[in-house]
This record gives sequence, structure tokens and C-alpha cells, in this order.
Amino acid sequence: MSKPVIDFKDDVVVSKRRLADLPDRVIDGDPHHETQMRYTSPDGTLLAGTWESTPGKWRAFTGRDEFCYIVSGHVKLISKDGGEQEFRTGDSFLIPEGFEGYWQVLETTVKHFVIRDYSA
Repeated sequence: MSKPVIDFKDDVVVSKRRLADLPDRVIDGDPHHETQMRYTSPDGTLLAGTWESTPGKWRAFTGRDEFCYIVSGHVKLISKDGGEQEFRTGDSFLIPEGFEGYWQVLETTVKHFVIRDYSA
């Protein structure tokens, strides 16, 4: 039996958090996140949705591959060795499992994402 295509207009689960509630992650600012989870695989290892963040800087999560498409905004990813890459509205990129560094949201950003979570 063929599985149905996942329609992102249906079954949205919205969560909000203040990243400062994870004090070991925040480096600068008081970023607030809203996530619209559009899909979670039955085993919890594949996630897709839309995310919004206010400005701030924090340690990047590890143990995952993450594809991102920036719908609006401006972010910087800073690797542990100091390399920096900036992304703006219309840009897409992949953060591979093993990346160590920081997210810095320079202006409120909305992104679509797909994550393969290896820690689930």
C-alpha cells in the first residue's frame, strides 16, 4: 500500500519556548522560538516543520542532520573553529551531523526544516 503525501497544511503541532530555559545553550540575547511541527516519523528520527526565532546566539544542537530553507530573516552559523557562514531569505543549506558551533539569529528568522535525528 502506498503511503500518502504529507500535506503541511494539516495536523500542525505548535510549541513555543524561551531558549534561556536551556541556560547551558544560550550565549547571547534572549531568543524565543516557535516551532510548527508538520511531520514526525513513527520512530521519531525524521522531523519536518517550520521554525521562527527572535535574535540571539546559542550552541547548535548535535546528533542530527538538518536541511534548512530560510523563508525570511538573516542567520549566521559559526563553526567551533571560527568559520562563519551567513544565510538570508531564499537561501538553503544543510548542517551535517558532527557540526559543532553556534547559531546566531541576526534578525527574526523563519525557516522550513527537515531533520534526521540520530539521538532519538
